[in-house]
Amino acid sequence: MMNENNCFADLKVLDISQGVAGPYCANMLWQYGAEVIKIEPPAGDWGRHVGTTVFGQSALSISYNVGKQSVCIDAKQEAGREAIRKMAAECDVFVQNFRPGIVEKLGLSYEDLKITNPGIIYISISGYGPSGPYAFAPATDSVMQAETGIMSANYDQEGNPQKIGILMVDVLSGMFAAQQALAAIYRRQCSTARQGEHIQLNLFDACAAFQQSNLIEHTLNPVKIKTAVSAPNGVFDTQNGKLNVLALNNDQFERLCKALNRQDWLEDARFVNNTERMKHRAVLHGELDTMLAARTNEEWQDVFRQYEVLHAPVRNYDQVMQHPQAEFNQTVDYFEQSPGLSLPYVFIPGLLQKPILNRAPDIGEHTIEVLQKFNFSQEQIDALIAAQAIRQIKKEEI
Repeated sequence: MMNENNCFADLKVLDISQGVAGPYCANMLWQYGAEVIKIEPPAGDWGRHVGTTVFGQSALSISYNVGKQSVCIDAKQEAGREAIRKMAAECDVFVQNFRPGIVEKLGLSYEDLKITNPGIIYISISGYGPSGPYAFAPATDSVMQAETGIMSANYDQEGNPQKIGILMVDVLSGMFAAQQALAAIYRRQCSTARQGEHIQLNLFDACAAFQQSNLIEHTLNPVKIKTAVSAPNGVFDTQNGKLNVLALNNDQFERLCKALNRQDWLEDARFVNNTERMKHRAVLHGELDTMLAARTNEEWQDVFRQYEVLHAPVRNYDQVMQHPQAEFNQTVDYFEQSPGLSLPYVFIPGLLQKPILNRAPDIGEHTIEVLQKFNFSQEQIDALIAAQAIRQIKKEEI
């Protein structure tokens, strides 16, 4: 029976994925209200050890595992794998992002799990897909940014491809996966048979979908895709910072000309429309470089706001979190990951109700508690502990 106030509250998600894409998919389902149980090996999710870490967790691991319960199971042992299968039999969604063939070897594939749970929604996320010439090729965020044209589209002034400095490939893949999971949940809810399904996504296709307009642009005009689609459009130095200034059409360009007191540009044939302005982009940007350097960010923002010119200061993360609109919107919530360590957290935009913000768990923090909820007897739990197939973290380790 679904909870009337939150139709996701009765959903159980079993997340055996690691890194970003799978964990973020499961994390999004938690944000919608589902209960998410994360299965980790004794060494933990490899994402725990990437980048800056604190008390055994990285920023990456904390971000995408907030709110979950952690169960430590050694899936190299048959007893551990059987424990996972027993839990999966009572779950609605199963998330994994291992290389093709791994879950089949472990006996944790969709075909394996649907035997005891035909209604399970099974999410598989891979690099290139389960088959094909690149199916077993290594795939990371950086690899995919290079492989799928993202770096090529994001080039510097010398034309050198550049990586975007966030894990955008993994994050957007996780978002697509969560979207597909929600669609599958709806389809199952609408079906009298209540059948589950196997949804397979891959990072390569996710990147291609993300760049749909660029692919059309390239087909229509097969030259190097410009990072800007209008002129002027760029980041310019002021006396005390950097300011992004742009005009997308003639009306916006006219407003910019008035703000800069350069109405003469409106009579210049080189700037009559965006096509001509793009041809003479270097001229416009050179003029803007000189003019904007004469005042501060704050002075230019006052002028540009008066004329409704498209602009924004280039902010660092401290400034983003302290942004007046972020404070008004309550964009950023805070939680205590460990005593005295308060960290920022941004929920999915538009949530009708935010879940209680709980810290990201340590490895095996909830093992016994969760197994008991899945009707493992104390005898079974003791046997798993004795065989070192599961691990329960000690309270003093938390």
